Amino acid sequence: MIFKRRYDLVLAIQLQSRGFAFVLFEGWLAPVDWGVQDLRGADKNARCLARVASLVTLHTPDVLVLQDMSERGTVRAQRIQELNRRIAELADQRGILVRRYSRAQVIEHFEEQGARTKQRIAEAITKHIPALGLYVPRARKPWMSEDARMGIFDAAALAWMYFRSINGG
Repeated sequence: MIFKRRYDLVLAIQLQSRGFAFVLFEGWLAPVDWGVQDLRGADKNARCLARVASLVTLHTPDVLVLQDMSERGTVRAQRIQELNRRIAELADQRGILVRRYSRAQVIEHFEEQGARTKQRIAEAITKHIPALGLYVPRARKPWMSEDARMGIFDAAALAWMYFRSINGG
């Protein structure tokens, strides 16, 4: 018996200074897997790329969604831009469709729902996907570093941009 998926698998990855966060969706309200990969030390990009490759091998997504880091997109550190480019190349080599969205596009979409900050966007996502509610970090104070778990919601927001684009949003 051959099992056919009902929806395409969409893997969204948000690169962070100490690794990356990801969410794998089968339909816009159905996360299948998510997490944060914390990688420190030397050769971080190679180790991140290896972890992404293992995720892609494990889940065989149909679409990979990344942050747009082109000149018209989101400004990020050179190391992160290079890693983003290498992940896109990996997906291309495996025949996976790659889509990119900027932070400005994400904010514009969620502003329509009254959510402009990362915290509010995370809360808006958990209203639709309660399973992710356990991962919403407390609102941070200006002097606090961002919790790595916020990357899960950044990745989910990128995936939602893809679902919005295919549904004519």
